[in-house]
Order: sequence, then structure tokens, then C-alpha cells
Amino acid sequence: MPSIPEKVHELTVGQLAARSGAAVSALHFYEAKGLISSRRTAGNQRRYSRDTLRRVAFVRAAQRVGIPLATIREALAELPEGRTPTREDWARLSEKWRSELDERIRQLNRLRDHLTDCIGCGCLSLDSCVLSNPDDTFGDRLTGSRLMVERGNRR
Repeated sequence: MPSIPEKVHELTVGQLAARSGAAVSALHFYEAKGLISSRRTAGNQRRYSRDTLRRVAFVRAAQRVGIPLATIREALAELPEGRTPTREDWARLSEKWRSELDERIRQLNRLRDHLTDCIGCGCLSLDSCVLSNPDDTFGDRLTGSRLMVERGNRR
């Protein structure tokens, strides 16, 4: 990993990519999505402050555990004056995201548990297959497809 002298306070996109492990295209994408920011030089080149390294690390860690970019952006926007996240910020936000992750894990476990049954029968039946028709409460009462009649204004 290339080192950057302490006296350098701004990084080029190439330096940021090399230090963060993120592709240049990913950094441009993060910037377009409002996750990081840069200033432009007179030659229209991007320059990132050194603390952008921590922001990129924060974004990549959150992405690795499945947090959507929109949620990450919202979390970063809550920080005062757009400052870089601290260890305490990560602890607070990760606790907040834990229940969302637990729910996702529960759903994945449920899918995994029913996957063997589905492969075993291969029917993908709408009246009994939990993969092609999950959480079908109407199917508990009737089988086959049904046309649901809309209530209200009929012409």
C-alpha cells in the first residue's frame, strides 16, 4: 500500500483508490451518490481530503454487511457538518442496523430451509411452494389462481 506523506492533505483519485482498495470507478460512483466529496483543481482534477479514506472505509464496511447505499448516505448525512464517521458513530449505526440484518438473516434461513423441499419436488406449485409464492395467506384457504375483484368504483 503506497504511503502518503503527512504534509499532503489532499489525495488524487488514484491515491485514494490505492490506499482504500476501492476502484476509481467505485469512488466516482460514491461521489455521484453523495457518499464522498471532492474539490476540483484549476485543471478540473478531483482532490479528496485525507479523511475521505475513513469515509470510504465506512461505506465499504457497511456495504460488506449488506447495508444499502441509500441507508449509508442517510447515516452519513446525519453526522454534524458532514464530518467523517468515528468509531462511536460506527457503533451507534451498526447497532441500529443490527435488527435489519437479523431480519434479513431470518428470511435467508427460511429460504434455505425450504430450498431442499423445492428442489426435491420440483413442482414450483403456486398452491404450496414457499419459494414461488411466499407468505400466501389467501392460498391457505383456496388453491389455484383467483381473480381478485377490486372493491369501490366500478364502471
